[in-house]
Amino acid sequence: MTDAYIYDAIRTPRGKGRRDGALHEVTSARLSAFTLNTLKERNGLEGHAVEDVIWGNVTQVMEQGGCLARAAVLASDLDESIPGLAINRFCASGLEAVNLAANQIKGGAGDGYIAGGVEMMGRVAMGSDGAAMAVDPQLAMGSYFVPQGISADIIATEYGFTRDQVDEYSVESQRRAKAAWDAGHFDKSVITVRDQNGLTILDKDEYLRPQTDMQSLGSLKPAFKDMGETMPGFDAVALMKYPHLEAINHIHHAGNSSGIVDGSAAILVGNKEFGEKWGLKPRARIRANAKIGTDPTINLTGPVPVTTKILMENGMNINDIDLFEVNEAFAAVVLRFLQAFDVDHAKVNVNGGAIAMGHPLGATGAMILGTLLDEMERADKETGLATLCVAAGMGSATILERV
Repeated sequence: MTDAYIYDAIRTPRGKGRRDGALHEVTSARLSAFTLNTLKERNGLEGHAVEDVIWGNVTQVMEQGGCLARAAVLASDLDESIPGLAINRFCASGLEAVNLAANQIKGGAGDGYIAGGVEMMGRVAMGSDGAAMAVDPQLAMGSYFVPQGISADIIATEYGFTRDQVDEYSVESQRRAKAAWDAGHFDKSVITVRDQNGLTILDKDEYLRPQTDMQSLGSLKPAFKDMGETMPGFDAVALMKYPHLEAINHIHHAGNSSGIVDGSAAILVGNKEFGEKWGLKPRARIRANAKIGTDPTINLTGPVPVTTKILMENGMNINDIDLFEVNEAFAAVVLRFLQAFDVDHAKVNVNGGAIAMGHPLGATGAMILGTLLDEMERADKETGLATLCVAAGMGSATILERV
């Protein structure tokens, strides 16, 4: 099979997903187009340079509906002969876009692709698409549906994580993110978002809260306790599925959960011939990718089985991986990964994660893959694995190998 390589990886800073967020006045198509244009210019691409743009976005309604990928191409400076494919694997959409592009290249369906994603959470509210999993009574009852925050608390209860542990993890994420920004670790991939007059809109992740400490987090009330214990009473649903738990320990809140933000990311993927044609040097080979379905109620445990799967399929073990990016949807998700594989935290999310910087759903997978690649180069490491938990009980993973 043909090898697929990453030639470039960029992302916008993450803007607060609120009306007062820096990116709020930028539409999903325009932010996507800005990202595509930057990737095009950085790599000197012209004409029908890539086979397709595969673009992840989760809430596919309103301005993010109607094949946003194609809208982004038409709003950009890319040639109109390049099509667009919008995909949705919830929080792993951006990573799945890259995986799909890599698999297309490996199978001989084109030499180069742009893959990534966008989510403008301040403009298109999460859940506004009315997902069947939540609104179809028969499906919801049959799958024991609970919101993700309840799922995170189920993980904490099942695997014995305390409020102090998730808060300590979150403080460390903030510390690492600030240290990474101060040291310039994101300089290679973060692009400054500018308006049509060239004025800076945003040049740094806006969601960071470096002053966070255990005392400030300790003052926050559990965010999902009321919906679990009173109306609509999701704890009762969870306990029907997991009666051995007896009660759900609600420990997640805004400070130890991923932030609601806006952002976009893009990765340039191609075979050897693509790089030679455009005079580009490959940065890493996409060695493998995998996806898996998991229990839809606890639903956020996907990083563990999908990592087991991808390692086994490629004759590897956990010690063959030098660095990890595990999306910080909730603190308990990463704690469970560390617990399951007995991985040193010093190798996982070394520059902080979504708890500190935010989780722009459709873009995050591509963002953490770029962060992983940057860190592999900076620290002179050979292999890295990026993985995300996925709503409705799924997991996605990618292994990179430097070349």
